[in-house]
Amino acid sequence: MSDVRRPIKAALLQVHSVVGLVLALLWAVVGLTGATMAFEDEIEASLNSQMMRVEASAPRRLTPDELVARLQAAGDFGKVSAVTMSSDPSAAAHIRFARSDGGTRPSSVYVDPYNGHLLGTPRGEDFFATVRKLHRWLLLPGDGNGVGRKITGSAAICLIVMLISGLVLRWPHRARSVKMWLKPNLGLRGRGLHGSLHAVIGTWVLPVYLVMTLTGLWYSFEWYKAGANWLLTRPQATAAAQPKPPRGTTIAESKGEARADAKAEATPLVFDHVWSAFLQQENNDYGRALLTLPAGAGTAVRVRSWARDSSLESVRDEFRIDAVTGRVISSDRYADKRFGERVLAGVLDIHRGAILGWPGKLVFMLAAAMMPLFVVTGILLYLSRRRHRRLAPPSVASLVPGE
Repeated sequence: MSDVRRPIKAALLQVHSVVGLVLALLWAVVGLTGATMAFEDEIEASLNSQMMRVEASAPRRLTPDELVARLQAAGDFGKVSAVTMSSDPSAAAHIRFARSDGGTRPSSVYVDPYNGHLLGTPRGEDFFATVRKLHRWLLLPGDGNGVGRKITGSAAICLIVMLISGLVLRWPHRARSVKMWLKPNLGLRGRGLHGSLHAVIGTWVLPVYLVMTLTGLWYSFEWYKAGANWLLTRPQATAAAQPKPPRGTTIAESKGEARADAKAEATPLVFDHVWSAFLQQENNDYGRALLTLPAGAGTAVRVRSWARDSSLESVRDEFRIDAVTGRVISSDRYADKRFGERVLAGVLDIHRGAILGWPGKLVFMLAAAMMPLFVVTGILLYLSRRRHRRLAPPSVASLVPGE
């Protein structure tokens, strides 16, 4: 190694080691929780398969308001916040509830769409909700508005530094050797084996970790989200990409929103006007629809619609419909999005590898589950270097013998 590169690598190794030791446990927690959620939908579907399927017992299915009314007549479940309806005649309806005054959210329920009969509370929902909070904001107070969100975002930035510095530190003399890059030397023992596993497996998962961190930052920092919007859509495209009012909307109708809001203060919001308008917009051609009441003041209900053959969360149409008048305030159809807008809409699917189907989710899950391996081998390598420095003059050695 040249005299110029030696001090640079020594400093880089010091940064790599210190940052790794400080954030090792946090990365392990985020990695393991991410791996746990990789197949959340499939696990919950398996655990609740009987609850989620029904047999047609009437000529027609109940409307969302009829379902809510029958459910509330059966017991005090809390204020309904969202209803999921499906075009599949054998699929149960899913109802979610708003947070209580104490900040807790009651468990959701499945109901029979033909008679409103309560089918039960889905198993695994509370577990995955806790895992998700741990993954996103470490169960710290404030949830998404607290400090936990900033901590995980900062840890993601530090992980990018670790990935780049690790790649530089392990750059082999024979850089074009595929074997040197991708094949761990399992014949080694002790520090050599730890270094080989740390470096080679780190090279395997480096592209996946980069995708995870770059998309994960979207959920941590508003400045990052704004920058991504500017980069992928540009300001003029961003303005054009805002949900557009449907044809026929007039200025008078826009002014009528204030009157509708005032009326809604005295009248609880309902779903049926929204449901009728949505069916008209989609011409009854939908696979699944999620109707969500506004969290605060206002009468605009958000409706997300997925096609029957859709397997991705991001491939959906979205509408805002007035719950009092049934007027469509805005519509945002996936088919009308540009490439950059589709990328932004699919950040979550990219983050968990779902954009590549179940093989992608499996690869991302395994990569996330390997995070503790780097924690353990990294700590062992650090302790080994400490012992070595007490016995010999300090020197910069390659992470993998022979490189």
